Amino acid sequence: MRATALLFALIAGLAMPAVAQPAPQPAPTGPERFAPEIAAFAAADRAHMPTPCGFLFVGSSSIRFWKTLEADMAPAPTINRGFGGSTVADVDYYFDQVVAPYRPRAIVFYAGENDIAAGEAPSIVTQNFVRFMDLKTKAFGAATPVYFISLKPSKLRWLQRDRQAQVNAQVQALAAQRRDLHYVDVAPAMLVNGQPKDIYVADGLHMTPEGYRLWTEVIRPVVHAEAKRSTECKAG
Repeated sequence: MRATALLFALIAGLAMPAVAQPAPQPAPTGPERFAPEIAAFAAADRAHMPTPCGFLFVGSSSIRFWKTLEADMAPAPTINRGFGGSTVADVDYYFDQVVAPYRPRAIVFYAGENDIAAGEAPSIVTQNFVRFMDLKTKAFGAATPVYFISLKPSKLRWLQRDRQAQVNAQVQALAAQRRDLHYVDVAPAMLVNGQPKDIYVADGLHMTPEGYRLWTEVIRPVVHAEAKRSTECKAG
């Protein structure tokens, strides 16, 4: 009897439908892929909100990996809000999270390189940057300046330099028409005999400390001059 009962139980178990397993969720695409980094910024702000009227550095991984930024720009106060492999459009998308809360004295902007690498036309990259300027003006007014760091000549993306140069030229022309936009050309300091200097890590894209030292030599005087000149920022 016991053997018969076990047999029936086994047959019944085999006849039960299999429990469906949840399908794996696809990885987020578009700006949503940066949600964890944006959440980390929000958590950091809750723990310690940066003092208003600092210099906000925002953009892609060239900003994110600038680990010595605070010391390099001292005594000017800085806020680093670089994230992932962001594009100009990504910075626009997260403007309310990575720019608006900080009431900066000035904004130092680096993005556009990833856009070109993804196949975006230079004109679209520039249009997206104009959108950033519009968002900045709406949030802070025309007095808050933006310093656009030129797209850098890296080893990995050397074949993209012509399209990068188009973005640089377009932003430089835009800066000639706007009092709140300044173009900061880091490319000459990063080249030797027309080729990228040996200032990149193994991926040929991200910079070594020596690369950031070159950036500091170009950008620090600009930041300090702005700190002396600017009287517009208000903490309230």
